[in-house]
This record gives sequence, structure tokens and C-alpha cells, in this order.
Amino acid sequence: MRPIDVLATAVAQIRANKLRSFFTLLGIIVSVAFLIAVVAIIQGMNAYVRENVAGAVIGTNAFRVSRTPMKVGLFDDEEWRRVGRRPRITAEDADAVAAALPDAEAVGLQSGWPTPQSDVQWRDRTVGDVLVFGVTEPYQVVQDYKFERGAPLSDVDVRERRYVAVIGSEVAEKLFEHVDPVGREIRVMGERFTVVGVIAKKGRVLGQSFDGFVLLPLTTFEMLYGRRLTTTVSVKMRTADDVAGGMARAEEAMRVAHRLRPTDENDFSVETADALVAFWQQLTRVLFSVIPAVVAVGVVVGGIVIMNIMLMAVTERTREIGIRKSVGATARDIRRQFLAEAVMLTTLGGLLGVAGGGAFAGLIAVATPVPARITAWSVGLALALGGSVGLLFGVYPASRASRLDPITALRAE
Repeated sequence: MRPIDVLATAVAQIRANKLRSFFTLLGIIVSVAFLIAVVAIIQGMNAYVRENVAGAVIGTNAFRVSRTPMKVGLFDDEEWRRVGRRPRITAEDADAVAAALPDAEAVGLQSGWPTPQSDVQWRDRTVGDVLVFGVTEPYQVVQDYKFERGAPLSDVDVRERRYVAVIGSEVAEKLFEHVDPVGREIRVMGERFTVVGVIAKKGRVLGQSFDGFVLLPLTTFEMLYGRRLTTTVSVKMRTADDVAGGMARAEEAMRVAHRLRPTDENDFSVETADALVAFWQQLTRVLFSVIPAVVAVGVVVGGIVIMNIMLMAVTERTREIGIRKSVGATARDIRRQFLAEAVMLTTLGGLLGVAGGGAFAGLIAVATPVPARITAWSVGLALALGGSVGLLFGVYPASRASRLDPITALRAE
């Protein structure tokens, strides 16, 4: 038989038994759809963490020098004692880093943990539990803030301890609605502050708003709340390629400023947002180790169903097999025919699974903050998986059909 005849006969058999073919493929469809959807969500989250979360926490092309290392999860007792013995980061440290990095775009200071929260009031309106940060002027550059109205905090505001504030767009919307906030007085911790600027909306990352905050000059902040335990130096380089070199020079400057010997370990941390990315990648590695097991179970079950249905088809088509052999079809022709039907069935199941998984991933991306990105390798893997299952589990039914005796087959009713 010509290959085109084999494929045409396989298509005809699938079309003649549409409902049975669908239920035969249900296990393959569900397994492939699960694979496509989960991989799409994980890949989307990987990109989302790199492009949004990391940038929102530290800034793009940026790193920070801090007393406490960035870590997702809890410190153990020994780590916490070691960190507790470290000195606080000071304005002198920021000056040392700035002197070592004349090519940096910005070097700023930010009040660190614990970050205070306060009710922010304007007239009879109040927004509760707003995060309050103390910063220097360059910090706003590090964080890539764009201003919707007004202007950023200035060096003069910090130097003269002025009672001025920059607010996030969420605070501005809730307090002022259609009124221009610039020049208005708000109350933070009972003190009056003049709003000088409103930062443009950054949006939400995994449901967490990055627009509900107030920025105060660092000197004014420390008069109200005291110096934080983890004041942070934030550095923005001009390009991503400059970050590694900048971190090395900042580390050297900090070791000199803290008078550390060559054998002493650092009593500070210099880091990018890689800790967040690394944590997420570790989590996705765990997920990727679990996914194959789940998919394998579904595929094996689907393959067994396909084998049983193909064996039933051999029984139903015994007379047809006998007629074909009597007019010259060889055992190889019969075997190829049933293998082609099994492979075509499972490949069709793979295509339906890809479509279903893609639709589900798209629905998740639209209905939730979780992004989803379908990758070419996952689609190729899904289709290869479908075809290989048909080949693997179709071998036995095809071999059984090819071994039928034509005389016995012709007598079958």
C-alpha cells in the first residue's frame, strides 16, 4: 500500500468513529493540555519575576548595599545572630560608594526595615496603613520613578529637613480624586507635609500594589521615626553590563570604609534582585520535576486505553483484514495500517491538547495577575509525546492484526 492510502484509510476510520475516537484520546488530551498550560504559566512567571518583580524591588540596572542580605524565607538563628552583629549602613558609606562609582547614574539612600506604616489624611479623608519611606533624591532615579504631577524630592529638601512629601498614585487617587494634590497639605503621623509630587502608576505585581506609599526626605523621616536598622544604599548603573563591575568596586569601597582586613568576611551585602529570581527558579525546578510524573501517569493511562481500543478494533475488523490479505496485502501492510491509525489518533489528541492547554493558559492570563507564555519547545514536546504514545501502544494491536490467518479471518462474522 502507498503511504497516502494508509493515511487516507486511517482518517476514514477516525471519521467513522468520531465519538469513540474522542473518548479514546481523552487521557492524551488532558495530559498534553496540562503540560502546555503549566509550562506556559511557569515560563510566564519566570519572565514576570525577571522583568517586573526584580525591577520593582531594586530597579533596573541597579544593585544595593545593605546590612541585611535579601532572602526569600526566614533566617535561621545563626544567620540572624551573624547579621545582627553587622554595623548599620550610614550616609558615610553611601558617600564612599558614590566616590568609587563616578560613572554611576545615581547613588541614593533609603530607609530600610522595619518600614513604618501610617494613616495619611487630607481634610476629612484618610488612607490607612500607607508605607512610609525616607529617601534621598537619587533614590528616585534608581527606582525609575516617573512623575505624573509635580517634581521629585530634591537634595535641598533632604539637607534642610523640609516637611515635604511625594505620594504614590494610589494614595493620590484615594485622597484627592479630581483635585491636584501638588501644593496640598497632608498629615503623616500627625505632622503636616506639603505634597510636591505624585509618582505615576506602577501597577500591581501578583496582586501587590506598588503605588500605595509616601516618600519623605530621609533626614525628616529619621526625625520622626529614628534611623532604621537596615538603611540601604541603592546604586543605578547606566547599562546592565556595568552592574557586575560596579558591584565589585562598591564592595571594595565598603571594605575600606569598614576597615576590614583581607581575611575578614564582609559585614554588609552587595546584591541585585537575583535572590528573588533564584528563589523562583528553584521553585520552578521543583515544579518541573513533578510535572513529568503527573503527565507520565496520564499518558500511560491514555496509552493503555488506546491499546485496548485498537485491540477491539482488530476484533471488529477481522473480516476486513482477511479480505485484504486474500487480495494481496502483506503482514507488513496490515501492521503499517494499524500503526498509522494509532499514531494519527494520538497526534490528533496532542493537537487538541495543545489547543486546550493554550486556551486555558490564555484564560488564566486574562482572569488573574498570573501571566502565561506558550513556548515552542513545549508544543513540540507535546506533539512528539502524542505520536510516540501511539507508536508505543499501537505496536501490539498492529502485530496481532498482521498475524491473523486470512482463512480464519474470512470466516469471522
